[in-house]
Amino acid sequence: METKEEWKSRVGFLMAAIGSAIGLGNIWRFSYLCYKNGGGAFLIPYLVALFTAGIPLLILEYGIGHRFRGSAVLSFRKIGKKWEWIGWWPSIFAVLGIAFYYTVILAWCLDYIWYSLTLKWGSNPSAFFFHQHLNLSKGFWNLGHPSTIIFTALIVIWILNWFIELRGIQRGIELACKIFIPLLVVLITILVIRGVTLPGSGKGIAWYLKPDFSHLTNPRVWLDAYGQIFFSLSIAMATMIAYASYLPKKADVTGNALITAFANSGFSLFAGFAVFSTLGFISVQQNLPPSEVVKSGFGLAFVAYPQAISAMPFGARAFGVIFFTALVIAGLSSSISMIEGLVASLIDKFQWKRRRIIHVITLLGLLVGVVYTTGSGYYFLDLIDHFISSYSLILVGLFEAVVVGWVYKASNLREEINQISNIKIGRWWDFMIKYFIPIVLTVIFVFSLKADFVQKYGNYPLAAILFVGIGSVVVTFIIGFFFYKSKWKKSGELLH
Repeated sequence: METKEEWKSRVGFLMAAIGSAIGLGNIWRFSYLCYKNGGGAFLIPYLVALFTAGIPLLILEYGIGHRFRGSAVLSFRKIGKKWEWIGWWPSIFAVLGIAFYYTVILAWCLDYIWYSLTLKWGSNPSAFFFHQHLNLSKGFWNLGHPSTIIFTALIVIWILNWFIELRGIQRGIELACKIFIPLLVVLITILVIRGVTLPGSGKGIAWYLKPDFSHLTNPRVWLDAYGQIFFSLSIAMATMIAYASYLPKKADVTGNALITAFANSGFSLFAGFAVFSTLGFISVQQNLPPSEVVKSGFGLAFVAYPQAISAMPFGARAFGVIFFTALVIAGLSSSISMIEGLVASLIDKFQWKRRRIIHVITLLGLLVGVVYTTGSGYYFLDLIDHFISSYSLILVGLFEAVVVGWVYKASNLREEINQISNIKIGRWWDFMIKYFIPIVLTVIFVFSLKADFVQKYGNYPLAAILFVGIGSVVVTFIIGFFFYKSKWKKSGELLH
């Protein structure tokens, strides 16, 4: 039987939790959402989402993980045997649905560190990224051949995940994040300083901070804000529940949740200065308004930024290496956390050895990753990313709020959290968990359905949306349900 590990220190836990929260999305996804949703105006729904859903749900996940001393699976089983499946679904889709494509994006970033040494993308970074690097096919069903350079980088990324996970909590995840997070802050600080000193940077920063309040009447902007909070904070992925289960019995749950949430959002806001100052520089170079510089989130990272790097008056190669190294480090701290959510669940229920689980997940990640390295891999990645984020994350968050709020009772968990936390939470938290969050997430779910099937997401063929997008949600649910129906190893059920 696996011995229950604990974090070596509170700082170690916070570095790991912040590392899980801070990922690729904090650097390019957040900035792109600000870019397309009214600049500074987007910060209003973003902060509303943070305080009304992000922080309350993070406290909930830390609370039940710490209270029941177990993974998402074990925690929800202890609330009631029939609720165990709520732990399995996020444990599965966080790895099969998210980590398996997320590591491919990290592989792109790793390749771009190499490309930065020679500025290989040349004068047309868009054509280079989509046609030379991705070798993007003309049709969704036209797979083409796997890319050797992307798959080679993917092997390196999975070796790093494998090595860190294999070493466990203290010697692996905690130690890695104690190195990754300070280094990441240093790299982003360098990029911010360089960005704000570029000609035209003020134009981009003004676009970032100047609100266009007309966007606030668009429901899509609010949906984007709540979706970003969920994805960015690693909520509803089984990760934070697993991480909290490794805390000592006396831990400041509320304080830890607030530090994690504010550090994550603060990093996003800070990284935005690096991105928008660079976009201002590009707009001046191309004599275009900032609103016409970038067409997508991926375009921001792999097209707009390389374009700016090439135009820098000095140190272009060095800043290219710094930018893409920052992306790799941010992504690695998140990918290991996704994997840990599933590892913790499998250990709790079946008492399988960590080493065996990590070997299997790594091999599966490489095998599934082959599809993402083909000519249509970008399309598969885009669909699965969208539908897992729009449906699985939202639904799991909804189920968590309902089960904890109404079955276990929000007031019970609040009292238990307050007994060990320096910062006490009031009855407002019960209201958020029981009423506000379920209503908001239901609205988001309905609007997402309408948008995806009435307007057809991304103009993909309907068969592709059903087969890949909805199919990924259904398949991860079925696999999770299979594990749910499997028998518990007795020692696992009686843990803690």
